[in-house]
Amino acid sequence: MGKIVTLGEIMLRLSTPGQLRFTQAHQFDIHYGGGEANVAVSLAQFGHDAHFVTKLPKNEMGDAALHALKSFSVNTNFIARGGNRLGIYFLETGASMRPSKVIYDRTNSSIAEADLADFNLDEIFKDCTWFHWSGITPAISKKAQVLIKAACQKAKEVGATISVDLNYRKKLWTPKEAQEVMIPLMSYVDVCIGNEEDAELVLGFKPKHVDISKGELSLDSYQTIFKEMKEVFGFKVIATTLRESFSATKNGWSALLMHQDQFYVSKHYIIDPIIDRVGGGDSFSAGLIHGLLKMKPQDAIEFAVAASALKHTISGDFNVVSETEVIELMNGDQSGRVQR
Repeated sequence: MGKIVTLGEIMLRLSTPGQLRFTQAHQFDIHYGGGEANVAVSLAQFGHDAHFVTKLPKNEMGDAALHALKSFSVNTNFIARGGNRLGIYFLETGASMRPSKVIYDRTNSSIAEADLADFNLDEIFKDCTWFHWSGITPAISKKAQVLIKAACQKAKEVGATISVDLNYRKKLWTPKEAQEVMIPLMSYVDVCIGNEEDAELVLGFKPKHVDISKGELSLDSYQTIFKEMKEVFGFKVIATTLRESFSATKNGWSALLMHQDQFYVSKHYIIDPIIDRVGGGDSFSAGLIHGLLKMKPQDAIEFAVAASALKHTISGDFNVVSETEVIELMNGDQSGRVQR
């Protein structure tokens, strides 16, 4: 199915047990994750030759992150070692009307300080058919911006399809900073993925009549901005998740895809209760990549939504589900009955 490369940061995640607040916690649960790493794990679970590229410190914490990736069959041959530290983020899981909270501790992480010289892009992108990155990576440092641009140029040179998850993070940069960096990079992108907030803050496109906090979605508005985005940037495929946030633990979940000027809407899921929504967008990106490589557009968006719906039921950043499990949900089995 071809070589897929993702590039970004993997971090140590420290989560409060259950729904405890930071001020109540006396210990943390440990997971590893990060946007592009999560995508690589999902794709490996679906049977792809998935390569994750990053830089990790040459110590036991770097070893632990490397082991986490290898344990899910991700190819780590191009991961550089060195630098100061592994990035960390702290997660307080919300419940009902109380939202989840994230605190980053990732300044001067190894990948944020990495240089182009740390990576042999010719070898990394040899035989590559798909390259995926997210807006989180260029947000972490100026050096990461240089790395992403060079990677996009090399991926385009070898003829790989390039996908981006816009993934705006307000704790990393402002909309002005994001647009100054991200808009020029869109010239390399074939497949653009992002929700309504990402489209507005990263690219300047805002759908009308949309308020996810009130569960209000307008497909017509999304279709209008998709057409505008294609006209400006030339994207071949555009997709967005459609999240209705009824509470921190109950969401409506569906998606919209534009493929060759045709629109495809997925079936709608109610996810209740949500076990862990971190990585939900990444699991959608991975599901969409898998679907576009193997399926017709309607099935591709159905696969992506089903995969990401399942992710919301799994603790940790990684979506540890198989292709078979996703297809079973696609085909209508939402019973959750014990399988014997």
